[in-house]
Formats: sequence, C-alpha cells, structure tokens
Amino acid sequence: MARMVQCVKLKREAQGLDFPPYPGPLGTRIWQSISKEAWGQWLDIQTRLVNENRLNLADARARKYLAQQMENFLFEDGSVEAQGYVPPEE
Repeated sequence: MARMVQCVKLKREAQGLDFPPYPGPLGTRIWQSISKEAWGQWLDIQTRLVNENRLNLADARARKYLAQQMENFLFEDGSVEAQGYVPPEE
C-alpha cells in the first residue's frame, strides 16, 4: 500500500515519496510532507532552472541557489520559474 502524506504544496492528501529525496533535515522534511506529485513538479522546474540559467552543479553557490528555490517552491507557496522560460503551446 502506498504511503500517504498531507502534502503542504498541494494542500491535500497524496501519495508520499518512498525515501527522503535530499540529504539532511530538509530531505526528511520533504519526505514527511511533500507528495510524489509535488516533488515531480519541483524536478521539472529544477531542470528548467539549471538549463535556462546554465547552472554548474559543481559550484556550491548554484546548489545553494537551487536549495533556496526548492524550499520556496515546496514550502512557501513561492512562484519559482526559470527566467525567460515559455511553456510549450498545447
């Protein structure tokens, strides 16, 4: 049976992640209160942030920036998107 969480991002009960997706206390917090669906939304945005901003993930500043954006998106109802990103037309 799937593990359910009260997702703080989606504001409803949804299927939880199988394991903490990030190291440390932040990863535990995500695992406890973010759904698979919301995490998938973040991964899409993270990919766009890395690509559009040409982030080098070997750079500690880039990783810190992504972590801040992740917390903003997942826990603070922040609108996070890559600057200049235009979604494809349906």
